[in-house]
Amino acid sequence: MTAPEMKPFPDLPYTRPDMDTLKAAFSKAEQQFEAAHSAAEQLTIIDEVQKLKSHYQTMSTLASIRHSIDTRDSFYDGENTFFDEAGPLYIEMTNSFNKKLLASPLRKELEKELGTHIFAMTEMDMKVFDPSIMEDLAEENKLTSSYDKLIASAQIDFDGEKRTLSQLTPFMENKDRMVRKQAAEAYYGFFAEHEAEFDSIYDNLVKVRTRIAKKLGYKNFVQLGYDRLSRTDYNAEMSAAYRSQIYREIVPIAVSLLKRQTKRLGLERMYYYDEALKYTTGNAVPHGDPDWILANAKKMYAELSPETDEFFTFMTSYNMLDVLSKKGKAGGGYCTTIPDYKAPFIFANFNKTQHDVEVMTHEAGHAFQAYQSRNARLLEYVWPTYEACEIHSMSMEFFTWPWMKLFFEEQTDKFRFTHLSGALLFLPYGVTVDEFQHWVYEHPEASPAERKAAWRTIEKKYLPERDYGDNDFLNRGGYWMRQGHIFNTPFYYIDYTLAQVCALQFWAKSLVDRKTAWADYLRLCKAGGKDSFLRLVALANLKNPFEDGCIASVVPACTEWLNSIDDAAL
Repeated sequence: MTAPEMKPFPDLPYTRPDMDTLKAAFSKAEQQFEAAHSAAEQLTIIDEVQKLKSHYQTMSTLASIRHSIDTRDSFYDGENTFFDEAGPLYIEMTNSFNKKLLASPLRKELEKELGTHIFAMTEMDMKVFDPSIMEDLAEENKLTSSYDKLIASAQIDFDGEKRTLSQLTPFMENKDRMVRKQAAEAYYGFFAEHEAEFDSIYDNLVKVRTRIAKKLGYKNFVQLGYDRLSRTDYNAEMSAAYRSQIYREIVPIAVSLLKRQTKRLGLERMYYYDEALKYTTGNAVPHGDPDWILANAKKMYAELSPETDEFFTFMTSYNMLDVLSKKGKAGGGYCTTIPDYKAPFIFANFNKTQHDVEVMTHEAGHAFQAYQSRNARLLEYVWPTYEACEIHSMSMEFFTWPWMKLFFEEQTDKFRFTHLSGALLFLPYGVTVDEFQHWVYEHPEASPAERKAAWRTIEKKYLPERDYGDNDFLNRGGYWMRQGHIFNTPFYYIDYTLAQVCALQFWAKSLVDRKTAWADYLRLCKAGGKDSFLRLVALANLKNPFEDGCIASVVPACTEWLNSIDDAAL
């Protein structure tokens, strides 16, 4: 099977995979693999299986992207449902082949060619799947899709128009406090109005995930959640100790930054609807439309390095970006890859805020890494595990600092101050999400009201300055319902904080020696997913975030830079 001809994204052909044909091909490959007499023969068969997987994942990804671009498209809605149901069958096929891979008497020779990490990840995959859970997995997929649909269905009457949740964001950053309050009430009002639906979806997700964990022999879903994410070198206890570092080192800085913000805004008390506005003069905003942002991004990446120039030229030449916010489009932003074409794809919802530039550089960091490792022999090595993935994206946000004048002109210092302080303010929120998820899956029988109360308790610990005023829904602990990761990918959130700590290390290094910092970053990107998180951290010459003292080591550079800026004058 030769690689298909590269075309712009809208022209890439889609065909629903025939699962019977795919199953027959996997069965044939299994038989040939077992009958092979040499590692060379087995490697040839592994390469053929990679092509089968690549084609299935290409079609699944095309359907997923096109569904998220327009959730109202009935054809791709149907295809998305097909993959929700077919996913467990595909996992069963790949796992069946992987059992033969792990049992190969030639494993040592295969490891010499493929590395040991694929075997460690495959062994983890074996632990998290059994044919007895296929119906449960299909149910889990349907529930997560129903959350996405509910979010995308938001049509909120505000300022004379119906708006999506994403389209409310600029109003939540408005300089007029009353507009901010009304926009925030409208935003969270959608969640309050649909509270019972969100509660029901999540309650059913917790129950089905706990049921899956029990069937697989786990005590509860916590360790299964870690195993699903291929976390081979850290566990829940290490995460708890890491959260303690954040509480000790970062929460005091966050409190101080919020006090500076309250003073800048001239407020006696800052409420939740004030947090999004950073300055009385308004937040930094890009000085042009989406096409202008992308044109400046092209200039930025042309100047940053030869590798980024080649990468971004590819992305724009083949329309591998969809960044406009529009009705029916799923919320948020993401990057994925279309394996047959070795092409990254960026999805975003630009909304005329500084987040447009942040999300572009963030997702471009993911895409750049995937582009650097696109020729990996194994699909499993194109991407690393999530927390390592996020190092590339969050670090790219900082490596592009010298070009922020292209987007923000006279507001560049305002953007940088907001960006760096935002990185630090995010860390306590990120571990709030993580601690909440541990609590939820350790208490699977808790009621929706008890879950919300637990969220509020944890939130007060890490975010002591947050004040919800008279908003009953948020005071009862409903804020987490807006966080899609909690529904769709349990335990995938501390990853962002671990990566943020690594990104801050890259930023601090780049202030002293940009050339070495970029060389370390490029080496990390080219490695893709060939190793585990902590080994990749070491490869990039970064400190291990779990080690006591790591977080304290990045604090001085951050506080020194922030204190060098007269934020009251911005």
